[in-house]
Amino acid sequence: MDASSIHWDMNAYETDPALDAVRAAILNLDPVGLRTGQVLRNSMDQIYDGQKTGRYRWNQLRKTERLHFGRLFEINLHREFQFQDGVDLDYRIAGFDVDCKYSQTLNAWMIPPEAREKLCLLVWAEDQTSQWRMGLVRARAEHLNTGGNRDQKSTLNAAGREAITWIFPNQPLSPNVLLQLDRAIVDKIMGMQSGQNRVNELFRYTLGMRVGRGVVATVAQQNDYMKRVRGNGGARTALQSEGIIILGQYRSHRFIAQALGENEPGPGESIPLRIVPAKGKGRGAVAIGSGFWRVAKKSDPVVPAPRLPSISPGV
Repeated sequence: MDASSIHWDMNAYETDPALDAVRAAILNLDPVGLRTGQVLRNSMDQIYDGQKTGRYRWNQLRKTERLHFGRLFEINLHREFQFQDGVDLDYRIAGFDVDCKYSQTLNAWMIPPEAREKLCLLVWAEDQTSQWRMGLVRARAEHLNTGGNRDQKSTLNAAGREAITWIFPNQPLSPNVLLQLDRAIVDKIMGMQSGQNRVNELFRYTLGMRVGRGVVATVAQQNDYMKRVRGNGGARTALQSEGIIILGQYRSHRFIAQALGENEPGPGESIPLRIVPAKGKGRGAVAIGSGFWRVAKKSDPVVPAPRLPSISPGV
């Protein structure tokens, strides 16, 4: 659908063909929101810069960094989907100008004067609860609060919030496990002197949890931080004697997770599991090496874990 083929009638508010076209274009690029969610996760990890700073919480950021995050996300989303540049606004999608607005607080998007009567792509994310949303709204005058700030930006009023067409109304954000652990545990991990010891301890406390690449970088605080996860001296080697395996995004590892009935690692994720020998083939058991294994219960004794299948990138 081309913008020139649509006559926008300001008196016909029942339908918005341009909004429908932009929504369809985004869903065509990202049917279930995986790409957008990954852009959000990567952008948060980028602004924390945990590998250099050890930061992992929003309130650890400086005010200027918090203000900059929305723009950083807009740029990263632009790169991910290769949208055209907008004529007056951020993007041009399906032939229409679209302004991208991010807010850390739900419903607090700031709409600038140049976006009024135009389409706004609204994004919200919360790292603490691992959730995000994306929707579209036309910033009509009756959708905006009056007054605004000194830049003449306005927030959506009740009618405007009701008018949002949600593309992804409530999506899971790839978790930041450092926010899911007790603060005392995180402080204990971060207080250890060795980067390798910090990573080993992280995996001991995150059994069954999805540990993202950004978390590993924050804990390791070293250049080749993913080396601290691998075998040959990394956490996979160090924790093997404790019965812990660390699954990655490889196909063979995802198969093991699925057979064990556990979460499958996503891109850049690792999942540690403590396992023990199973009686044989069956539900919740998987063949690794010469035997069958299952996820350990707390009461199960510690048994050294088998070596995981050999892997190569993309396998």
